[in-house]
Formats: sequence, C-alpha cells, structure tokens
Amino acid sequence: MLELEHGFRVVDVNARLDSDSGAVATRGREITPERLEREMHQAGVVRAVVSPSARPREEGYLRANNAVARLSVDRPFLAFARLNGTHDVTGGTTSRLKNLTTSRKDHHVSPDDVEQYAYDDRFHGFVLDPAHDGLPDEAVLERLDDVGLPVLVYAGESFPPDAVADTLLDYSFAVVLTCFGGFPLNRQLMWAAIDLLDDYDDLYLETSFVRYRTVLERALREHPDRVLFGSGAPETHPDVGVMELLTLDVSEDAMARAFAKNASRVVSGLAPGSE
Repeated sequence: MLELEHGFRVVDVNARLDSDSGAVATRGREITPERLEREMHQAGVVRAVVSPSARPREEGYLRANNAVARLSVDRPFLAFARLNGTHDVTGGTTSRLKNLTTSRKDHHVSPDDVEQYAYDDRFHGFVLDPAHDGLPDEAVLERLDDVGLPVLVYAGESFPPDAVADTLLDYSFAVVLTCFGGFPLNRQLMWAAIDLLDDYDDLYLETSFVRYRTVLERALREHPDRVLFGSGAPETHPDVGVMELLTLDVSEDAMARAFAKNASRVVSGLAPGSE
C-alpha cells in the first residue's frame, strides 16, 4: 500500500497490540508489532498509544500490560496499562446490589498496582473498558486521580457518556472517550458526548470508528482543542481514520489540532521531539 501524503504530523491515541498468537481467535484481528508499525508508517502516523485487547474477566492484565510495554521498546509506540475493576456497570437492580457487596480479588487492579504503573517509565497512561472489565473501585480511582496520567475510556452503548460523567468526570485526570462515546455508530450518544465538553474541561473525544462527517465536523468546529485522532487499529487500517479527517470541511488548523497538537498536550510522550 502506498504511503499517504498529507503534510500533517499525526499521532494515534487508540491502537491495540497483543503478544500471543491466539489473539485472532479470542479478541479480534491479529497483528504483529512489525505490521502495526508498518501500517502506521503508511498512514503517516509517527507515534501511537497501544494497549492490550480484552482478556477473560478472571485473568487480569498484569502479563498483558507488561507484554505491550516490552513490545513497544524501540518502536514508535507508547504503552497504556489496561485496568479492570470490581463494579458491574451494565445496569439493573441485580448489578447495583452486587456492587454494594463486591470486593477486590487477586486479579483485580489495586491502588498499589496503579502507582507502580504510573511510576514505571514504560507506561504513559491507562485504559478502562468498564463494560467488559468492570469499573475500578473508589480507592483505585482516587489513586488514578493522585498520579494524574490520562485515561482512555471505552465508551458506547454498554457504557454511555452519561455513565462516564456519573462515575469518572469529577476526578481531575484527563478522560479520553473512544469512538466519541458512541460505539457502535450511535449518533445520539456521540451528540451527547460532544455536549459534555461544555461542562468538563478534562474530557476529550477520540475519533476511531466515527463514520459520521456531521458529528466530526461539529466537534471540531465547536471544540477544536478537545478532539484527538485515534485509528482503532488493527480492527481498521489507520489510513481509514486519517482519510476521514482529511476529507472533512474544517480548517487546516482544526485538522492539525486533531491529528497531533491536542494529543501532545494530553499525553506528553506524543509531543514533538519524542519520536
């Protein structure tokens, strides 16, 4: 595939990297670190945030996080540690009652785990997928608040923007909502996430799998400093996300902010000179 020629510096805040050969059978499309690096280069992406795919709920993410950090060495990748939790966010009376009595198990992340990740220079932030992994308890969230690294949050129909606001947005760490908070392709949830930007200064929206031009253009016109490019690789080639932004009817300045300038403020390792 030919390399894209677009003249923008591009960094990617949402890509997946797995170390085991079973990834294609259990967690989606398999890709080697070398191929992911090659696809990023083809799209003109100079740096990318990477994190593990979902694992079985009783397994935890220590080994997967360490593998991602190891695979990122000497590559243009920044590892984010994926965290699980005890609280069921899927809703309903049963899950709410269960959350009142649930306790942290050995495979759940602890406050000390968060601190170790935060002060390990291999990791540059965190990933939460509450719908699959559960939401960490208050003690873990408070430790996330203490360390202050950005948190990428998988949001969508299973964990919509209003649930994110209720559980995470009162903390001081930067929250980056994947897919504009509307996976899969829920336009109303995407509108709701854009509306939240008026009320929360540390909230950002990430562009992967947002296929509605009107949604992207509205966010970039109303909040040009709060949109971050993410590809969603390897489920989609990073070329796709880059081209979707390049074809929007917005200013070059807004594109430059979305492609790199905004992310460089949120994730220090993505700043110019880091690659």
